[in-house]
Amino acid sequence: MANLKALRGRITSVKSTQKITKAMNMVAAAKLRRAQDSVEASRPYAERMERVIGTLASGMEGRDDAPPLLAGTGADQRHLIVVATAERGLCGGFNANIAKRARAKIAELEEAGKDVQILCVGRKGRDALRRMHGRKIIDTIELAGVRNVGFEHASPIGQRLLKMFENDEFDVCHLIFSKFVSVLTQEPTVLRLIPAQVSGDVEPPDLEGAVYTYEPDEDQILRELLPRNISVQIFRGLLENAASEQGARMTAMDNATRNAGDMIDRLTLEYNRQRQAAITNELIEIISGAEAL
Repeated sequence: MANLKALRGRITSVKSTQKITKAMNMVAAAKLRRAQDSVEASRPYAERMERVIGTLASGMEGRDDAPPLLAGTGADQRHLIVVATAERGLCGGFNANIAKRARAKIAELEEAGKDVQILCVGRKGRDALRRMHGRKIIDTIELAGVRNVGFEHASPIGQRLLKMFENDEFDVCHLIFSKFVSVLTQEPTVLRLIPAQVSGDVEPPDLEGAVYTYEPDEDQILRELLPRNISVQIFRGLLENAASEQGARMTAMDNATRNAGDMIDRLTLEYNRQRQAAITNELIEIISGAEAL
């Protein structure tokens, strides 16, 4: 059983930890507001671009001159998985859930006999995947020190993927990130970047029998839009990650603060009991000594 001095030290230590977790909760809540606003502003643009590409792609079905970023290389053997996580921890299961989804995707591809490579965006993804898939990790892109994610951070990643695709280093590229739903809910998501993932429910506009043509034609528009779409989708994934990270950190720090409060109450109760027991023993010794005299 711990003595009174040790209990006082533990109570002081837990109180200090509680102050830190409470402060981190408040900081995460402030950052979450900005990150959530950025996510909500980026979603319509990214979704609209997907619809435009889907509409244009529907007009090129069956054509042999479709852009490679839309049609692919014709093979499905070499897969590149871009795993986007945070640079720091203390955010609950945010990083672990993304790594778990990445491991499941890797296992699915390997069972199908595919070759897999991993490009990590964020140190935590590399740390989580290094033990099981260290040989598959080709590089890690760190965003340490970046306070607000911008398109200037996503564009170099997109350019790198385009260069790798042009150099015939992979056939298919997937992006894994965490979609922000709410403070309590973040969904690990897999998005195919190359070839472009075209939604099958895109319906062409109703022109009431009219005939229309593109100027320039669909092929030229797609050759301009598809490379930009890669950077846009990466940017969207980074923004979703930023909001999900702060939401998960806010929840984790709130839970840690409440757990610290419960621990302080238990330690205080134990401290008071031992202190009362010590006082009672001293009184018994005093009374016994007085009666002996």
